[in-house]
Amino acid sequence: MEISGDYVFDAPREMVWKALLDPNVLGAIMPGGKGFEQTDENQYKGVLEVKVGPVQGTFQGVIKLLDIVPPERYQIEVDGKGPAGFVKATGKMQLEVRENQTFMEYSGQAQVGGRIASVGQRLMDSAARSIIRQSLEALNEYLKIEVAKQAPPPPAPVEPTTNGVSPTVPPVVSQVSQPVAPKYTTTTQTMVAVNVARDVVNDIVPAKYHPWLIGAVVALIVFILWLILSR
Repeated sequence: MEISGDYVFDAPREMVWKALLDPNVLGAIMPGGKGFEQTDENQYKGVLEVKVGPVQGTFQGVIKLLDIVPPERYQIEVDGKGPAGFVKATGKMQLEVRENQTFMEYSGQAQVGGRIASVGQRLMDSAARSIIRQSLEALNEYLKIEVAKQAPPPPAPVEPTTNGVSPTVPPVVSQVSQPVAPKYTTTTQTMVAVNVARDVVNDIVPAKYHPWLIGAVVALIVFILWLILSR
């Protein structure tokens, strides 16, 4: 399976790079992400808990980063195992400054085995694109909160003086809330499956058949969620 694409984040490149190396952030934006930690230099271990439809279980994955050029690019290796099979994947990612935004370009290849390998290639490709899109959108929402947190507070209003005496101006308290990384629950994992099903149907089925097939595709998509989440 081959995957490639791009995305534009509403945050500076240094902030995007930092988030991509933060196990807590990665664990928060991935549906089912749990227990992500750094185990060695440029190496991470992740636990993915899937509780959607017929797929229920805990999947282990090891992620290694290679050829790192901060804050610009790196290559990645993924080795994941679970009840439904295994995945071995390699990929690369590059970040480019676009004024106040950051342009990401990514590509990768994956080999799968076990029961999950029986899923159709075209369906798996569409599901992979959908899950990656949703994860990147969740990361972008987190980054936008981080950007807002770092923005300076608005200046205090200046009132005219009275008899040469300046009035006391109360300090301005920032109204920016503390950033909280989005965290998927069982309910939102179900919504991820629904969104994947819609994207798959749009990719491979004529429009007139869409209303009839989305429900059927959901049941199949949840079976392969763990593979995509391991990336």
